Amino acid sequence: MDFLLLFKSLIMGIVEGLTEFLPISSTGHLILTGHLLDFLDKEKRDVYEIFIQLGAILAVAWEYRSRLIQAAAGAREPGPGRQLLLNLAIAAIPALALGKLFGSQIKAVLFNPICVAISFIVGGLIILWAEKRQHSISAQTMDDITPCMALKIGLAQCLALIPGTSRSGSTIIGGLFFGLSRQAATEFSFLLGIPVLGTASLYSLYKHLPAMTAQDIPVFGVGLVASFVFALIAVRALLRFIASHTFVVFAWYRIAFGFVVLLTAYTGWVNWTA
Repeated sequence: MDFLLLFKSLIMGIVEGLTEFLPISSTGHLILTGHLLDFLDKEKRDVYEIFIQLGAILAVAWEYRSRLIQAAAGAREPGPGRQLLLNLAIAAIPALALGKLFGSQIKAVLFNPICVAISFIVGGLIILWAEKRQHSISAQTMDDITPCMALKIGLAQCLALIPGTSRSGSTIIGGLFFGLSRQAATEFSFLLGIPVLGTASLYSLYKHLPAMTAQDIPVFGVGLVASFVFALIAVRALLRFIASHTFVVFAWYRIAFGFVVLLTAYTGWVNWTA
């Protein structure tokens, strides 16, 4: 058993768990971390990075298990449960459709550290701009979200197909633009990850299953468990954080991190193009 590889998988899982639901781009962090760790070959690493998202999804499903069970139980009758499931379906469709149509082309052109760094900076500037705007709240809780709002959030989520943009960032900030409270936008973003990331993860695993070997099981398993544990920590911490803070700190983190990557690339301290 390659313990160094397992240790690298643990680090990757921690990074995925901590960043998946924060507006700082888990994909961007995984690309950079995987590059620095020289983790797996590119094809297998792509599958791994998508697969361990299941751990983060399971963390959200566990955290909101009561709400999801109630929604499923009440899906047959008009009410908040059916409306929540309908809104999630509406919001999930645009990104899933565009990902299916253009996912391969986007990966081939944009999945590189320099593009990620630029996306970090641009995304950070957008968050700063969004937080300076006057917020007009028309949906205080997730029960107040309309199908039209859900569709707009789903369209905003499509921006996350660009690595470094952040799925959580695009949906949360998009939610703020479209009248959701900070709490409602954040929680809806969490739950929206279940159909979007779940579908992408299971499809990728099914598509590449023949290429997997028995040696991959421990590596993928360690990443999955680490992702679950640290995503649960991150989700709970973010909900406490937004009760009394804005997302400005994440914006400055994104900008600083992006410039560090560009600086190390320019000076040659890190060969990001290798």
